[in-house]
Amino acid sequence: MSKPRIAVFALGGTISMVKGEAGVRPGLTAEQLVAAAPGIDALAEIEARTISTIGSSDLSVGAVLDVARAVEAAVADGVDGAIVTQGTDTMEESAFLLDLALRVDVPVAVTGAMRNPLSISHDGPGNVYAAMQVVTDKAVRDQARDLGVMVVMLDSIHAAVDVAKANTSRIDAFASPEAGPIGVVIEDRVRLTGRPVRAHKTALDAELADGTALTGVAPPLPSVAMLTMAMGESGALLAALADDPETLGYQGIVLGAMGGGHTPSWLTPHLDVLTPRLPVVMAGRIQAGYLLAKTYEREGSEMDLLRRGVRSAGRLPPLKARLLLNAMLMGGLDTAAMDRVWAAVN
Repeated sequence: MSKPRIAVFALGGTISMVKGEAGVRPGLTAEQLVAAAPGIDALAEIEARTISTIGSSDLSVGAVLDVARAVEAAVADGVDGAIVTQGTDTMEESAFLLDLALRVDVPVAVTGAMRNPLSISHDGPGNVYAAMQVVTDKAVRDQARDLGVMVVMLDSIHAAVDVAKANTSRIDAFASPEAGPIGVVIEDRVRLTGRPVRAHKTALDAELADGTALTGVAPPLPSVAMLTMAMGESGALLAALADDPETLGYQGIVLGAMGGGHTPSWLTPHLDVLTPRLPVVMAGRIQAGYLLAKTYEREGSEMDLLRRGVRSAGRLPPLKARLLLNAMLMGGLDTAAMDRVWAAVN
């Protein structure tokens, strides 16, 4: 039986580091990353392509959409799956954006490393090998459309909608705080243990059903501000956005809200100015759990914010709420259509 064809796209990151003058810098190619995983060629016919050698903190929405286009082109050319290697700083964002943008029936996995190749017990080769095990697995391939884009790190399989980088530097940095992983890699077997809830993706695709695809959107892309609420926040940034007729160039705002969806009460006058002008969305800064909708009614609470026109991102943390809002803006969705998408995560 012929082996599946798998495309590997490399974007740089810790997994690709080489020795620099005083530290390390990105430099390894896709071919070198594949070659560093012994036995991987027994799993698939591999087509390796280096897209960039940068730190993932330099990735942009446009750059990730370029990767999505490359994946789509590879699928159109007949590949059976794709792996994207990148830095971990923005991995949860890249995976989620790829999941929003792609409409393919083959498995796509994102992986990287927490320890660079010059470190003791470098995890990169093992993660690439595990990602290859996942995208070549028959059960995964059969369910690829439902599973969506996955993140494979330290033999755990995470859904893009749920995954989060939960530690700055530990090797076990990645977790799915709300739902847990959807599978694990044990020896030579991939064991799926769950299926992600991706109602937001279904809702977004439905609102884009006229043929619009995120990968077809040309620059300039919309910009969405993200402001994390904190104790004693003065609101100067919100005031600046409200005072500028062009809202400083932003087309949307995501608030990293306290608790179940709260801001300091003294910020609400700024929100009253902003909500009629552009989408303002609240998402839980805690990174796990659903926002409330009908418990607290004080000024600045979730009930009050909803009355003022702030939308709720439900289960999504701020990083992913920002990307979903960005996707809706790219797709030209009106307020009613956006509300139907937000309803899917609440």
